[in-house]
Amino acid sequence: MKCKLCPHYCDISENAYGFCGVRKNVDGEIVSDNYGKITSLALDPIEKKPLYHFFPGSKILSVGSYGCNMKCGFCQNFEISQNKANYEYLSPEKLTEIAINTQDNIGVAFTYNEPTISFEYVVDCAKLLKQADLNVVLVSNGQINSAPLEKLANLVDAWNIDMKAWSEDFYKRQFGDFETAKRTVEIVSKTAHVEITTLIIPGENDNDYEIAAMSKWLAGISADIPLHLSRYFPRYNYDKPATPKDTLFRLVRIAKQQLNYVYVGNV
Repeated sequence: MKCKLCPHYCDISENAYGFCGVRKNVDGEIVSDNYGKITSLALDPIEKKPLYHFFPGSKILSVGSYGCNMKCGFCQNFEISQNKANYEYLSPEKLTEIAINTQDNIGVAFTYNEPTISFEYVVDCAKLLKQADLNVVLVSNGQINSAPLEKLANLVDAWNIDMKAWSEDFYKRQFGDFETAKRTVEIVSKTAHVEITTLIIPGENDNDYEIAAMSKWLAGISADIPLHLSRYFPRYNYDKPATPKDTLFRLVRIAKQQLNYVYVGNV
């Protein structure tokens, strides 16, 4: 069976998994093996997603599972994104109940690992959360094909999309697809609040041209889309020194020539 959820288009044999380690062929049907399997649950400031222009000062219940459809060597959450971590099962009804009963909570953010590979679970939860007048947030790498994205887009209130770089080569080295990431931003910006995060890695995506080109492209969608440039620290399989602060501030100045809101993270 071919999984058509993301640009990998995995051909999955019976009882085998796709590239993400989650999508599985069961009796000739592609299912999400991590459906409702929650590895992380926390009430976070909305700014931690990061979302600075979506209900600033509020808190949101953040949930994650395991698995990812990219293999970034610098992954900040590799313990759950690249492994089947310990989990607790929460049905969509139970998660919604927890969200409703959590004090000062504005909704649920699907985050920590890649949420779109749990497509069915996110959709089922989002429908219940919307009925309860709660917000739905996705923190995503944007690696989802247009057809499933269109089914999801109207259920999501806000996205933070991780644009890894402005380079097809960089995306390929992390087992992702550059054009899919761009298309996702273009689609969801029509129906939801969107903010962008880029982790700046020395010698990888820290050149002036890339940030200038990304900022120009984002401004073509809307100059009001916030861009977060985050500082890299050695993690997982990357041992390069941390990004110099001066690099971040230089790139912020470049991005601000096109965008109205540019922020520095993890300094």
